[in-house]
Amino acid sequence: MRTIFRDGGVVKLIDQTLLPHEVVAVECQTDYELCEAIRTMRIRGAPALGVAAAYAMALGAQAAPDEMAEFLPHVEAVAQRIKSTRPTAANLFWGVAQAKAAAEAAAPRGAGAARAALWELADRLAEADVLRNQQMGAHGAELVADGARILTHCNAGSLATVDWGTAVGVVRSAHRQGKRLHVYVDETRPFLQGSRLTAWELAQEGVPYTIITDNMAGYFMARGEIDLCIVGADRIAASGDVANKIGTYTLAVLASVHGLPFYVAAPTSTIDLATETGAEIPIEERDPSEVLEFGGVRVAPQGAAARHPAFDVTPSRYVSAIVTEVGILRPPYERSLEEAVHAASLGLPSGTSLEGRHDISIAS
Repeated sequence: MRTIFRDGGVVKLIDQTLLPHEVVAVECQTDYELCEAIRTMRIRGAPALGVAAAYAMALGAQAAPDEMAEFLPHVEAVAQRIKSTRPTAANLFWGVAQAKAAAEAAAPRGAGAARAALWELADRLAEADVLRNQQMGAHGAELVADGARILTHCNAGSLATVDWGTAVGVVRSAHRQGKRLHVYVDETRPFLQGSRLTAWELAQEGVPYTIITDNMAGYFMARGEIDLCIVGADRIAASGDVANKIGTYTLAVLASVHGLPFYVAAPTSTIDLATETGAEIPIEERDPSEVLEFGGVRVAPQGAAARHPAFDVTPSRYVSAIVTEVGILRPPYERSLEEAVHAASLGLPSGTSLEGRHDISIAS
């Protein structure tokens, strides 16, 4: 099942706010509807948001005037509306940029050609996302030993992508290789993406798992019951600093203290070379009511104040390796990240040896 897909001129997506109790496909016929689905987290996860952004651009172009003098400004307004939904995920901005470039390239042939180009691009990005995730999973599985006990945070599985997943995609690939695994799933307050979504995906895959609350991770690390951590990412700065779901930084520090490898799995579209360090990454702050309530029921006193940063930043010094579709990247990240983005832009097939090329090499 795909997280997001097109049915003619309608974009459909799995409503992640209803899982694991109901599997419901929401229909979006306008860019406004898809933007609202992004804002309310019916669809979430950086790679999925990149594809959703491209589809939102295609939907928005359907309502654009045929006159090209008005068509492109309309598309630009759609782009700004999409970018205002969630500020942290780099893929969302990447998807918008890809769509704008496609529309502008097709514009000399008229509005009809530009609309068709936007649909074609979004479909192509959706297919490419699945392939990238499978390539990433194959690379990442090399880091997972038979019998590994893995801690993950939030949801970085099929539901965070079009299909297969990033961090959970690595688990999926290792599992299908026949490796015996056990996954400790952080609950991930306040939206419970771990206990609701990752646990549901692992159950579908047949991977043994145990749900723990976010503040139990240190306990299990100290007892020697965790072998490695692997998480996804919403934006990776040029320095290798990683923005991911709030609580990731805490896990990375704990892993460092306990001598455990801390891996990040993300496609090259999540790498933002224009952002030098994590300090420059915009962090989304969501409605405090999402912290003051649990399952729609208020659990804090009336009048209580709360903060809800949706993401935090893990400094690169705590990141053991970054798994991408073009390979496993290691420090110095300033070099390996740039080379990985370059490799992806060249369309080098997964597994291609980059050593010895005059223009690129992956740090090891």
